[in-house]
Amino acid sequence: MKKLTLLASAITLVLSCGAMAKVAPDQVARLGADLTPLGAEKAGNKDGSIPEWTGGITSAPAGYKPGDHHPDPFAADKAVLTIDKSNMAQYKQFLTPGQIALFDLYDTFKMNIYPTRRSASYPQYVYDATKDIAGKAELVQGGNGIVNAAIGVPFPIPADGLEAIWNHIVRFRGVAASRNGGQAAPTADGAYTLIGFEEQIMFKYSDKAASAEALQAENILFRFKQSVTTPARLAGTALLVHETMDQVKTPRQAWTYNTGQRRVRRAPNVAYDAPGTASDGLRTTDDFDMFNGSPDRYNWKLVGKQELYIPYNSYKLHSKDTKYADLLKPGHLNPDYVRYEKHRVWVVEATLKSGITHVYGKRVFFIDEDSWQVHVADLYDARGELYRVAVAHGLNYYEVPTHWSTLEVYHDLNSRRYIAIGLDNEDKMYDFSVKLSDNDFTPAALRREGTR
Repeated sequence: MKKLTLLASAITLVLSCGAMAKVAPDQVARLGADLTPLGAEKAGNKDGSIPEWTGGITSAPAGYKPGDHHPDPFAADKAVLTIDKSNMAQYKQFLTPGQIALFDLYDTFKMNIYPTRRSASYPQYVYDATKDIAGKAELVQGGNGIVNAAIGVPFPIPADGLEAIWNHIVRFRGVAASRNGGQAAPTADGAYTLIGFEEQIMFKYSDKAASAEALQAENILFRFKQSVTTPARLAGTALLVHETMDQVKTPRQAWTYNTGQRRVRRAPNVAYDAPGTASDGLRTTDDFDMFNGSPDRYNWKLVGKQELYIPYNSYKLHSKDTKYADLLKPGHLNPDYVRYEKHRVWVVEATLKSGITHVYGKRVFFIDEDSWQVHVADLYDARGELYRVAVAHGLNYYEVPTHWSTLEVYHDLNSRRYIAIGLDNEDKMYDFSVKLSDNDFTPAALRREGTR
């Protein structure tokens, strides 16, 4: 892997702290000072290509109403650089091996680089909670859960890879959300069938009233429900997941509803490398959201920090004026709709433990320092060969506010296909105002979803 730059403070922490160590008070004091409230470097980089973080987006553009597709606050920006196969070698230090592989595989692949806008922002209560728990949060046995944490980022100054990936798992994405959208997996010639979904999620961890004690007693991070709406042959298939906070105490709980059997069944295999719902085998269950579930099958290493070109402020790709047929092209998304920016990312490497099975022998995650969103993941097979490249196209949902992906794309390098998840241009997008309760996430509720 290319040489990485590492924060001097992070070097000190990695070398001096054990995996379960708490952040020292003098380090906690840096949050909101030289570090952002979530632990990123507040200052820009030396050449000015990454600016200072000044709070991110603090208000919606004029005329925006919740429920609208989000107007682009940076629509006037022009690309400062286009990278394609002919000049890619000049910029390799800012690319991942997986991104380089996409240039090598497709003559049509390119990256339009725009000015960096550090737009990520969050409610003040998330910042306050992060500072409150930064010196208290701990990993449980084997790192398969967290304690003494609620609402905020538990490890804003991570000491190891496990802490960094848990920051991604529990990052703030609002308190509840619903969305109608879909996914598509174009064939090599670009043909696709749109799979429609209705999804609801309730983030118990992020509720403003959440407490570490209550979360530990209930042992829940979030509840998620998904039902397929189209095509007709799949409609009614439904999934329910209860994600636990301490997966040693209680592993993930999952149920499925099958329209043919008209029954709800427990689904212990909805985890790890089981194929994702209607994915044509192009992603695993734990690929969803770039990584989810228990990290217990891997050894985790915090490699360092790197400046990287990642998808960011993807408002054009998210626009209601962008049609699926214009966006979904053979091999990859239409690059004219994709915006890349240079950001600092944490690099986290997960290596499969000896004697454990998974289709990915190694996974390298590139995590945006401002949001703890994994934006790129390079995924390797058991032979150590690049297998897949996962990309999350993020933006600021400024009605919350939160930085979250609008579309996730998983490229399979062997089949020369990809799957795009979260298509909402021609449908309703996230509704963060929805009111949900625990009763919406029971097996009985799943049965009602499937039989509607």
